[in-house]
Amino acid sequence: MKNIVILISGGGSNMAAIVRHAEQAGWARRFGARVSAVVSNKADAKGLQFAREHHLATAVLDHKAFPSREAFDAALMAEIDRLGGAGSEADQPALVVLAGFMRILTPGFVAHYAGRLVNIHPSLLPAFPGLHTHQRALDMGCKFAGATVHQVTAELDHGEILEQAVVPVLPHDTADTLAARVLTQEHLIYPRAIERLLAGLA
Repeated sequence: MKNIVILISGGGSNMAAIVRHAEQAGWARRFGARVSAVVSNKADAKGLQFAREHHLATAVLDHKAFPSREAFDAALMAEIDRLGGAGSEADQPALVVLAGFMRILTPGFVAHYAGRLVNIHPSLLPAFPGLHTHQRALDMGCKFAGATVHQVTAELDHGEILEQAVVPVLPHDTADTLAARVLTQEHLIYPRAIERLLAGLA
C-alpha cells in the first residue's frame, strides 16, 4: 500500500478534502494508495480531530520544543517515515503532502522527500510567493487570482507546477472574500493533482 502522510498546522480543510476524495474515488482500489497519517506542529490544530474521526494515525511535534529548525525537521522526518511505513516498501511514504503546514522546511528535509513532496499555494505561481498573497494581488490590481499545486524544492514556493485554478477578482473583494473563493478551488485541485501523481506511480 502506498502511504500518504499529510502535514497541517490548523483547520486542515485541504487535508479533509483530500481524505474525502480518496475515500470517494477509491484510491485504495485504483492505486493501492491511502492517506495513512496526519502530522501537525500544533497540538490544537483543528484538523487533527477530523483525522481521528476518519481513523487516521495522528502525531504532534511542537517545533517550539526543538533547539533549531534542523533539529525539528530531523524529528519530523523520523515521525513521517515511521507513520508512512518506511522499511515495509521502497520509498515510503509515497507522498508527503503539505496542507497548510506553516513551516519553512530545511534543504535536508526537502532532499529527503525529493519528488514525493507537494504543496498548495494560494496564488498563481510564480506570482506572489510567500505570505499575504490575496492582499498583494488586490494591491497590484490583479483581475485574476488563484491557487497552485506544486512540487516542493529548497526554494520557497518554486518547483514544478502540477495544477492551477483561476478565479476572478471582483470589484469589492477583500483579502478575506478572495481567500474564500480561492479556497473552494484549492479543495478541488489538490486532490486532483495528487490523484494524477498516484496514477503515475501505479
